[in-house]
Amino acid sequence: MFDKLDEVKIKYYDLTDKLVEPELMKDNMLFQKTAKEHAELKPIVEIYERYLEEKATIDEAKSIIETSDDPDLKELAEMELEEKKDILDELEDELKKSLLTKDPYDEKNIFLEVRAGTGGDEASLFAVDLLKMYTRYAEMNGWKVEVVDVNETGVGGYKEVVALVKGRGAYSRLKFEAGGHRVQRVPETESGGRIHTSACTVAVLPEAEDVDIVVEQKDLRIDVYRASGAGGQHVNTTDSAVRITHIPTGVIVACQDERSQIKNKDKAMKLLKSRILEAEIQKKHSEEAQSRKLQVGSGDRSERIRTYNFPQNRVTDHRIKESANLDRFLLGEMEGMIDATIAFDQAERLQESGL
Repeated sequence: MFDKLDEVKIKYYDLTDKLVEPELMKDNMLFQKTAKEHAELKPIVEIYERYLEEKATIDEAKSIIETSDDPDLKELAEMELEEKKDILDELEDELKKSLLTKDPYDEKNIFLEVRAGTGGDEASLFAVDLLKMYTRYAEMNGWKVEVVDVNETGVGGYKEVVALVKGRGAYSRLKFEAGGHRVQRVPETESGGRIHTSACTVAVLPEAEDVDIVVEQKDLRIDVYRASGAGGQHVNTTDSAVRITHIPTGVIVACQDERSQIKNKDKAMKLLKSRILEAEIQKKHSEEAQSRKLQVGSGDRSERIRTYNFPQNRVTDHRIKESANLDRFLLGEMEGMIDATIAFDQAERLQESGL
């Protein structure tokens, strides 16, 4: 690990020197690329240099303990040694995490898709609960949520709903939400008080940019139709809704959120590219996950990741074997569970990397 860190440090200071070279400053694109790489390495180097400083202090304290005849000085050195050991351990953990491969999509916005699975009406009502939960969490983080497409049921539930979550780091925080979400509760229509089990699937797609995915116009079929669903004053008045089919992959997306057909088409195209990108990410993750025991980061939609038990007021994540208060969780207080899942994934990857 320290050989890698020494290489990072050398590279960082080489880039520092390059950034002030007149020739580089003339090439704006190359300058920006160099500056970005320099900025990415800076926090790692800062932690490493602090680690080296703390280690030097520890080495000095050890030397005093071994060689000094002054009991007071030795006592002070022992106290400092005890204090610095914990700091050094924390910095070493930070350094290990900093060397893990960064997910290139972590800072992106996301398309969040929730679909009702087994359980009929109860599953569709749970899909509404899940969207509310994610919306509240997004609001706590200062993110914006826009519903892109929704397919409602007669009981006020969602067969499926797609929302665009705009906010820096949305993908990094929510990517592990992908998978199967199971709910256990007594439906309002259940006179006998029996607990029913139903499920929804969640997909989390990083918003694709043109540099991520290139889609040829000839590969698209675009249909327009009249919007339907709750809340739209423009429902059944104009052909504003848009459906796009990507012929080579068979991916179909739709958007009816905006009154403008142009805006709906723009959102639908972004969603289409994001779904194609997600398929590529899933393929890569599936290949990488072959050796992983719990596959926390696989994002497999068929994998049951969490159970929401209403009678016991408990939500349990099956990947990390942790539980939380269900009422508070549904109010968007998901930070603890999300942090634990990310930490577990990092620990798994650290073990694989041998750091």
